[in-house]
Amino acid sequence: MNTANKLTLLRVAMIPLFLGILYWGFPGSDYAALAVFILASLTDFADGYIARHCDQITDFGKFMDPLADKVLVVTAMLWFVQCGRLPAWAVAIVIFREFAVSGMRLIAAERGRVIAAGWSGKVKTASTMVGLCLMFLPLPGWVTTACVTVIVVTTLYSGIEYFVKNLDIMDWSNL
Repeated sequence: MNTANKLTLLRVAMIPLFLGILYWGFPGSDYAALAVFILASLTDFADGYIARHCDQITDFGKFMDPLADKVLVVTAMLWFVQCGRLPAWAVAIVIFREFAVSGMRLIAAERGRVIAAGWSGKVKTASTMVGLCLMFLPLPGWVTTACVTVIVVTTLYSGIEYFVKNLDIMDWSNL
């Protein structure tokens, strides 16, 4: 197994650790969970860099890397919903976008086309991870509101851009 895939598996293994720390609830557990979340987020950037620059792109990585990202992010978001720091509608937008983009990628793959992640998707991922990190800190409420706003806006923008750029994938004749 190559280094990029090992980092992806490490991220997957960190998700239950992250959640366990949050639910254990010991003094300072928010900071410990934040540290795990940051490390897991950094493995996302590291494995992508290594895969691209060291020719370690694999089918396993193409499947597991985005899945690991989505599970990590949604796990953190659901924790914040449970704590009352993130509205459920914001999480619903994120999940809807992820399902819609994944569905369109499946259709594209069926037609022999691979759709790589665009810059707006990378900005969305980075903004979401940074926003969630900030939400772990005891900052004023307006910071959380700003984080939620940035997460929702970048999610919507990247989703809309993704669909507009790839409208030709869809067969609209059966509507």
